[in-house]
Amino acid sequence: MEILMVRPYQFYFNQQTASNNFFQSNINIENANELAIAEFDAMVEKLRAHQIKVKVVQDTQNPSTPDSIFPNNWISTHADGTICLYPMFAENRRAERKSTVIEFLHTNFTIKNVLDLTHFEKEGKFLEGTGSMVLDHQHKIAYGCLSERLDKEAFAFWCDKMQFKPIGFKAVDVKAQPIYHTNVMMCIGAQFVVICLESIPNEQEKQMLLDSFLQTHKQVIDISQDQLNHFAGNMLQVFDIVEKPYLIMSEQAYTSLNAAQLKSLEKYNPLIPIAIPTIEYLGGGSTRCMMAEIHLIKAFS
Repeated sequence: MEILMVRPYQFYFNQQTASNNFFQSNINIENANELAIAEFDAMVEKLRAHQIKVKVVQDTQNPSTPDSIFPNNWISTHADGTICLYPMFAENRRAERKSTVIEFLHTNFTIKNVLDLTHFEKEGKFLEGTGSMVLDHQHKIAYGCLSERLDKEAFAFWCDKMQFKPIGFKAVDVKAQPIYHTNVMMCIGAQFVVICLESIPNEQEKQMLLDSFLQTHKQVIDISQDQLNHFAGNMLQVFDIVEKPYLIMSEQAYTSLNAAQLKSLEKYNPLIPIAIPTIEYLGGGSTRCMMAEIHLIKAFS
């Protein structure tokens, strides 16, 4: 596995996404763009220091895309050679689907098929990639909490085309507002799942999820709403050049976890905490959102 990351050109608070991303804070951070770029570069360096392959594409000046740093929402790649393009809730996020990124993948990897779901935007239906869905690739299961950014019909359409089993449910924050992306309350590793069970109000849906985790042999590591608010659900298990797993999270997420949770996670993979405070505060997303996994086969030059 390799990781695709998009280095921002102009990072700033995105007013268009703030209506349903309650993790964003419109606070005045001096030199926010420079700080975000420095955080991004340090993250890339840290991943590469652990022999994790990272491909970086520089964002372009035009059109202006303040959230380009979160590519996993608009594109995903799959081992069968498919790339998927997703319908985005915020109009200015649709401009992130830049030819520079797609051409980069075409040049470096073998792409056999493009599944384009962007037509759903015309109907006001959205499915924001591996932000709105958390995928268990091994068992072909897609988990998704329903929100303005995960439409039931678009979710069912994607699962049908990609032959994943859809498991949809409702998840809410402490104010009973829908959680905008599944990947802020849930992370799936090969042998474990990190999830905020208290965010799921329906007991039957909660049991449905627990049954699925039991069937797929995953240890459940439960996090609280407070830990969720510190991005403890927004993690990604990645693999280095010899397929050794690591769990990537932000420093904020790491420090929110208790000793028992850390011990459970460290049983399966070393943890790599990364400091990205500017990106988290203004962008309302964390480390997982910054990484789009590349499951494609390398193209032969």
